[in-house]
Order: sequence, then C-alpha cells, then structure tokens
Amino acid sequence: MNLPDDFVTKYQRLLGTEAAAFLASFDTPSLSGYRVNPTHHDLPTTLTAAPTVAYEPLGHFGSVSGRSLMHQSGAVYSQEPSAMFVGATAAPKVGERVLDLCAAPGGKTTHLASYLQGTGLLVTNEINRKRVKVLAENVERFGVPNAVIFNDAPEQLSPVFPDYFDKVLVDAPCSGEGMFRKDPAAMTYWSLDYVNDCAARQRDILTEALKMVKPGGQLIYSTCTFAPEEDEQMMAWVLQNFPEFHLVPIQKVGGVVDARPEWADGNPELAKAARLFPHLMQGEGHFVAKLERDTGDAHELRGSATLGQALTRDQQKLWQDFADQVLGQATFTNLVTVKDQLFALPVTLPDLKHAHVFRPGLHLGVFKKNRFEPAYALALASDPQVVSRSLTITADQWRAWVHGDTFTLTTAPEKGWYLLVCAGQPVGFGKVVGNTVKNFFPKGLRFTVYDH
Repeated sequence: MNLPDDFVTKYQRLLGTEAAAFLASFDTPSLSGYRVNPTHHDLPTTLTAAPTVAYEPLGHFGSVSGRSLMHQSGAVYSQEPSAMFVGATAAPKVGERVLDLCAAPGGKTTHLASYLQGTGLLVTNEINRKRVKVLAENVERFGVPNAVIFNDAPEQLSPVFPDYFDKVLVDAPCSGEGMFRKDPAAMTYWSLDYVNDCAARQRDILTEALKMVKPGGQLIYSTCTFAPEEDEQMMAWVLQNFPEFHLVPIQKVGGVVDARPEWADGNPELAKAARLFPHLMQGEGHFVAKLERDTGDAHELRGSATLGQALTRDQQKLWQDFADQVLGQATFTNLVTVKDQLFALPVTLPDLKHAHVFRPGLHLGVFKKNRFEPAYALALASDPQVVSRSLTITADQWRAWVHGDTFTLTTAPEKGWYLLVCAGQPVGFGKVVGNTVKNFFPKGLRFTVYDH
C-alpha cells in the first residue's frame, strides 16, 4: 500500500523497531466480522460456529451478505472485528441509561443494545441528517425497542441531559488512520494538519459529552486512528482539565495492548487505555479509553418530554384489537402518536423542547381510516415464539417478499395480519386475504436476491 510519506515518517519515529511490522501490516488483508443478535433464536450453525472474537462472545470472524435472510431480519450485524472492542468495553448493564453520541451508521448502537436487552434507555444521536436516516434503519433492523434517536449537535444535547447517563460513548470523528487498509480512500484526505483539525473537534465534542455523564458514570472514548494527538494526548487533556474524571483499566485480550503514555505527557495512568494495532491483533486500528466520573451531586432534571399526543379512544381500540389478535404476550407501554404514527416510548424523558428528536421510540405502526397497519420496525422487534399469530414462509416466498411481491398460499389461514417468519427469523408483517399474502415490505428497502 502506498502510504502517505508524512504518515510513514511519523510512525517510524514513534514506533522505532516496531515500525517495520506495523507498516507491513497495511499490505495484509483486512478481516471481516459480524455480531449475532442475542434476541434471535434458531440461528444456523454456519454463523454461530464461526471463530469467535476474543473480547466479544457475540462476535465472529467472517462475512454476511447484506442481501441474506439473516441480515435482513436483524439476526446478525456486520461489523469490523476491532470495532467490537468499543461496545465490549462499554458493556452497559441491564436497566442503565446510555448515550451513543456520534452513532451513525449504528454498529456500536446495536452492540450497546445487545447488552441492555431491551431495558433502560438507549439515546443514540447523529448530527448529520442523511446519516441519521441510516442510523434509524439499522436500529430498526436490529429490533431495538428502547432507543430514542436524536439529530443534534453535542452542544444541543448537553443542556437537555446534564449529569444524566450511566454510560456515554463517544466514537469520535477522527483522521481514520486505522481504516487505511480497509478503506484506502481515507488516505486521500489525510494530512498532519487534518489530524490537528480532528483533535480540535474532538476536544469540543468531549467538553459537551462529559457534562452528560452522571456522578459515578463512565465515558468510553474511541477512535479509529493511531494519531497520539487524537488518542493519548486527548485523554491527557481530559485528565488535566476535568479533574472529576479518572481513567479506569480496560481488560486487554486478543492482542490488544496498553496505550503509550510516552506519546503524551508521560502520565502512567494513560496506559490504562487500549490500543489495537493491526500487526498485533486480528483487526483494524483503534484506540479505546474508559473515563469514570467521581461520585457527587447531580443536576435535578425538571419537566418531562412531550413527544406526540395521547391516543384517542378509537385509536386505542384499533391498536388493542391488533395487539390482542397478533402480538400475544408482547406488551408495550408509554404509547403516543406523532401525527398518525404510533410509537412506544422506552421511558419518561426530560424536557426536550430544544432538542431534535428524529424517532421517539419503537415505531409500532400507522393509523389509517378505520384501521391500523403495523410497522416493519415492530415486526423485527417481535419474537416469533411470543406472538400469537405467525406464518412460516419458505425461502422462495421470502425472496418474493423482500422484492415487494405478493405470494400465494396452498392452505390459507384466517384472514388478517401475521408476523412472517422464515428459518425462525421475523421478516415483516403480511396481511392474508384469501390465499394471497399482501406485501408490506418497505418500498425503500426492497431488493433482489440473486443467489439461490
């Protein structure tokens, strides 16, 4: 790989005798990986028996097609192996309040969701309007029921959630040096000045993010760059300017090593952070640090969010009729409507009048004239073993379904809505009319499966 001259010179100076192996690693193949969704059952052994990533039991080496049943149903999420170390380091506990501040496209958000197991609150945010749509699609596909999605800058969120979260994840926008092997295009905009520009932006982001960590809570900071200016030096800056925070040790396995205090101010505490080098482990370059806030007093949040409207009596009946008929034991609370769309909010939130909420919770469906249509998101968040109305379809019927086609049944069940299930995985809601299953797969997500 034709690396930038300034990059080579910099890391020859920093790494010394280790530089040759480091630079040679850029000419070796990058590795693919995926995580399995712990809420899904009956996964094929071809997925679960693949080699496991050392620091993440849900992670495996290998690749999954974006046009496969397992991907479409949210049973798996493709993620580069070293990126899994970030979520594994955060490892939120059941019931915690968690913020993913720079979240698109959603890999780390869905990883955090696997730890929360549908409990607590997962606030996931992306400042870019186009990228937040991709984030929402991936949160939806993974079947996350407890996420609220924001489209805000950090300085807009920090006044809304002061001292609020148990865990805050800042996967910071960075110079991307760790992705050169996987994405050579990242080299085209890299320069020494760009590294410094990224570091300045990271300081701004961290200044706001630290305000949202509650006393005793943690902030996990990560980059996909090797640059000390964005890594050790960034953590040294935090320790110098935010004395209520300290670094806590990160467990290092699978070739993950200590950070390099000598690349910053020499503070030995910096070695508690972690570096992922491609010549030492199976993955791309990353840096991860875990900061913990001292215990103390927190701001008292006043007011509560007004996200949408309460259901009318007619809407409540339409929803309840559908839920009783189709969802079985699955229950949802904190129901609100936004225009004609129905959502289930995970928890009561603080006052959000100055925030931009992109999606207030799990999308349950839409009210139309005298009827309710369930949402794709609800289907992917549903457990086929819990719902009372499901319809098992074949692989060929699934191919027709994701293409947007109707299909016919040899033996038709009672008319109405059914959770469609293929190979044990939920793939959407279909409506049976006679011997036909009407297609409600979202038009913008339809695709053709070429391999049989």
